[in-house]
Amino acid sequence: MERKKVLFVCIENSCRSQIAEAFARKLGGGALEAWSAGSKPSGQVNQTAAALLKERGLDLSAHRSKGLAEVPAGPWDYVVTMGCGEACPAVAARARADWGIPDPKNMPREEFIKVVEQIETKTAALVQELAAGAGR
Repeated sequence: MERKKVLFVCIENSCRSQIAEAFARKLGGGALEAWSAGSKPSGQVNQTAAALLKERGLDLSAHRSKGLAEVPAGPWDYVVTMGCGEACPAVAARARADWGIPDPKNMPREEFIKVVEQIETKTAALVQELAAGAGR
């Protein structure tokens, strides 16, 4: 079975897309290849995101904020933008979605946790969809 290539894109590649990539790698096992990138990378992973994911058993210490030129070339099976509107460039993909998730970087911890949970739920649904053969 060929692994599905999934790319998560946000502006800074420091919070939302990093969180989605981590959940996709965990939930997708060997069935998919998950990456993340930003249209204007900040150069660092958000520390609150890293701490909250560590509490869920996911380690972001090896992750780094990167731009689209730093991820493998397509074709992508699925590209997910995280609600960054026009700041998220169009990346060629067989299927795409915009999740419209707010950037949690300046949110209080409780609201940040809700964003993490929203990303986890949406990522789990995407992994199931791809496992079922959708998005081709």
